[in-house]
Amino acid sequence: MVIHRVLVPVLCGCALTAAASAQSAVEAKRAALESIAANRTEIIDLSEQIWRYAETALKEHKSSKVLADAAERHGFRVERGVAGMPTAFIAEFGAGEPVIGILGEFDALPGLSQKVSAERDPLVADAPGHGCGHNLFGPASLAAAIAIKDLIESGTLSGTIRYYGTPAEEAVGGKIYMARDGLFNDVDVCLAWHPSDKTQADTQSTQALVDFIVEFRGRTAHAAYDPWNGRSAVDALELTTHGLNLMREHIKPSSRIHYAILEGGLVPNVVPERAKLWCWLRDWERSEVDALLVRVRKIVAGAAMMAEVEAELIVQSGDYELLVNMVGARLLHENLNWVGPVEYTDDEQAFAKAIQRSVGIEETGINASIRPLEGQPQEGGSTDVGDVSWVTPVLHLSVTCAPEHCPWHHWAVVACAGSSIGHKGMDRAAKVLAATMVDLFEKPQARAEIRREFEQKTRGHTFSPYIPDGPPPVPDE
Repeated sequence: MVIHRVLVPVLCGCALTAAASAQSAVEAKRAALESIAANRTEIIDLSEQIWRYAETALKEHKSSKVLADAAERHGFRVERGVAGMPTAFIAEFGAGEPVIGILGEFDALPGLSQKVSAERDPLVADAPGHGCGHNLFGPASLAAAIAIKDLIESGTLSGTIRYYGTPAEEAVGGKIYMARDGLFNDVDVCLAWHPSDKTQADTQSTQALVDFIVEFRGRTAHAAYDPWNGRSAVDALELTTHGLNLMREHIKPSSRIHYAILEGGLVPNVVPERAKLWCWLRDWERSEVDALLVRVRKIVAGAAMMAEVEAELIVQSGDYELLVNMVGARLLHENLNWVGPVEYTDDEQAFAKAIQRSVGIEETGINASIRPLEGQPQEGGSTDVGDVSWVTPVLHLSVTCAPEHCPWHHWAVVACAGSSIGHKGMDRAAKVLAATMVDLFEKPQARAEIRREFEQKTRGHTFSPYIPDGPPPVPDE
């Protein structure tokens, strides 16, 4: 009996402590959501400014500045121009462990300028537009970071919140340079999200990618008078593309080859001295991409030999596949359900259906239901978030910001990203991210389990990005 009298209070005390801790986390989450609501007008204004600026890779000077300035106004310590990129920055608040990171993007895509209209109607002809919704990405992540900062400042949470302003996801891979420079090495867990036509805690990976240029150099001659004196760089380029297309039959169904001819001669009556090919190789695993690149190097060398020209293959960049963390995905999923679904007005659904009608897809409107963790399909695409995920655990979220089955990298996404549909998705993402970060600060066991899965999946692997030595390719102003 003595044993029972000793044990029962201890067990009750443990249960009471756990219940109190859970209640404390819920209260902190509610406070985080109140912070996001209080800053909603400012965050929407930030997203609309970035939507109008629509700056492309490593030219996002205004977009980066408005986000970094906002972080400073809210009390963050801001370091600008990190990793050799003028538009990259880090905003930090707090001290000590844990260090929880959150990613923000803000670059646009060329040629997608669009008004908030259900018909194709450029805001500025041939100008860029946010066809991937990055004007929503950066501000939502900042709103979540501000909410955590407020909780640290009030003494509710302890540790460090770190917001990464990451440029050039669409073209260069700014996060790759940041990862190479060790800027994520001390992060316990990092969060990211992306606008989508669906809402889910992502449990499928992205595709690994290598991006390279092949330059061919031959010898000019008159194409009619003395063509035997010429050596055509275009011949080598055509032999290379022919080799790539023959190779398609003998690669795994998961592999992808895309290319564009950047330079293919100037006039017909001169044997072309120069030619240039831009190519991407993808697969769901980096090791498969490495193997594809070995084969392509042989094709290029053989083509150059046949055409008797010189060839140089230059790797420009590339992405790892996203390393999915299932422990973290379950935590995100719990908070998605806790925050709950977005409600849309009849006008918003009508606008979404009008867009679907314009692009020729079924008029189903917006689907903001939360997808389960199981059964998510693999969908093509690559991101430099993948590189971060091989340095520190990354939890990735997709949130509805456009109509169901809407084409991506498209004017329709630009229209939605500048509308209340996009704003509601941005708000929901901020709330889910903030609630999940509260759990990461409050629950050391969750962080430990996430880290344990990460270390198991990366055991024996050394992070080796595709980017060449030297600084990022910052364009001349």
